Amino acid sequence: MNPVLRQRLLPPGHAIAGVHPVLDRVLRARGVASADDLALGLDNLLPPGTLTGLDAAAEVLATAVMQGRRIVLVGDFDADGATSVALGILALRWMGAVEPGYLVPNRFEFGYGLTPPIAAIAADQGAQLLVTVDNGISSHAGVAEAHAHGMQVIVTDHHLPGPSLPAADVIVNPNLTDSRFPSKSLAGVGVIFYVMAALRQALRGAGWFERRGLAVPSLAELLDLVALGTIADVVALDRNNRILVEQGLRRIRAGRCRPGLLALLGVGGRDAERAVASDLAFAAGPRLNAAGRLEDMTVGIECLLAEDARSAAALAGRLDALNRERRAIEARMQDEALADLEARIDGDALTAALCLYDANWHQGVVGILASRLRERFHRPALVFAPAGDGELKGSGRSIPGLHLRDAIARVDSLQPGLIPRFGGHAGAAGLSLAEADFDTFSSLFTQVVADSVDPAQFRGELLTDGPLQASDLELPLAEEIRAAGPWGQGFPEPVFHNVFRVHSRRIVGERHLRLQLSPVDSPRHSVEAIAFGAVERGWDGLPETIEMAYRLDVNHWQGRKRLQLMVVDMRPLTER
Repeated sequence: MNPVLRQRLLPPGHAIAGVHPVLDRVLRARGVASADDLALGLDNLLPPGTLTGLDAAAEVLATAVMQGRRIVLVGDFDADGATSVALGILALRWMGAVEPGYLVPNRFEFGYGLTPPIAAIAADQGAQLLVTVDNGISSHAGVAEAHAHGMQVIVTDHHLPGPSLPAADVIVNPNLTDSRFPSKSLAGVGVIFYVMAALRQALRGAGWFERRGLAVPSLAELLDLVALGTIADVVALDRNNRILVEQGLRRIRAGRCRPGLLALLGVGGRDAERAVASDLAFAAGPRLNAAGRLEDMTVGIECLLAEDARSAAALAGRLDALNRERRAIEARMQDEALADLEARIDGDALTAALCLYDANWHQGVVGILASRLRERFHRPALVFAPAGDGELKGSGRSIPGLHLRDAIARVDSLQPGLIPRFGGHAGAAGLSLAEADFDTFSSLFTQVVADSVDPAQFRGELLTDGPLQASDLELPLAEEIRAAGPWGQGFPEPVFHNVFRVHSRRIVGERHLRLQLSPVDSPRHSVEAIAFGAVERGWDGLPETIEMAYRLDVNHWQGRKRLQLMVVDMRPLTER
């Protein structure tokens, strides 16, 4: 069933000076009130003063750097974790730290974050100060183990804290209950960026750079990593995150970024000189994530740390191969999941939540499958795979109106002990289960969702920015919208909807559809559109007159550029 199309409401207020009327309504519908709100220079970045723990973390780090103590970062195995580690290692090197190191748990051996075994490995490597990046807020046992080995621990994280905090020496997290930092949506890489900026200030105040004859590093050179991690982690693009991402994108477009990031864009077929947020989201991010999903994130981090194009290209090629393997695994799992759901559907009814498990599924890909199922069926989806010793690892994605972590916590309260570990936030969460408890959990979770969500929400809703006039279906507006980004989570790229007549259609790449269209009220105005994944959604069999939701895109081909509509949804005109 297609989602309900609903046009975004336009708040009262004056038009934004100097922008196209269509872009004006798009921006005002996203909370932009004036041209000042569009200023994305670094001078508009939130000051660090209200980020709880920042000064204390800088003091501990500065002491460790100046005393030549061994600093080891403990990261996460996703793109946010990889960029956080790379940023931290580079910044520490530039500030004179002695051989800073890193550890990223292999998800298949150690699980997530700073665990006691990871703390023990760090101790064996001579670590004296552990700094978690993009994890640690729930690492009570890992912090205790690190302390038992005589290490100090700084936790830098952005995930929601639980009822109690680990006994780290310092915690920096914008989502601590006592934090007054306005941007609660910083990614892990954004948090460590702020920490490194505070460290630089502390070292400068202590005269460290002058004594050692070191140049004071420009941390703006690391904003490409901040942009990649922020976009890949799908955090909300509030103004502060938009500044970080935009500044990183400007460096990428100017070629002043890490060789590894340029190589990742290259193997993804993207032009760095025209890079936008979606290139990070759909080309660089997935290839970086593939390492953590299938093998070990070390290869991804080393790609970002590479200092020359040749070594970066070799590592990016390995990541690209892993991503192709990941896509093949995902396609097989998706086919099996759809077959499973079809077999279990009672009439036309789906349960309130989708909980699926297969003994042959890959735990590194369950989160992607959960996202695909959520998008297709407009229901919260939790997908599980075996993790060994009778345990399952699950990853979930939610729909608007259901806080996924809270829903899992509700199941935990109904049957204490059922869920050994869980964590996450409103839109995504992960958990562990005993294989024998899967059916019990599935039943309880489905009931919790059914009790919490209005059934009308299961149809889904697609917010649009309304229809366009035929005269607006032109390249200049598409270019102006592209330049008004970065677009992403919480600041979505504009989607419009109109009724079109289809003049021609042809299948490309076996699964996609290329169309030639014209608005029904302007039959001579012909436009081209591309619909990815159209065949599996049945769009190749739609009638001649359709209602279509779409984005305006700029298609570059053989030195020329032209307007192209990117199809988001298609349906017969009669379906509402």
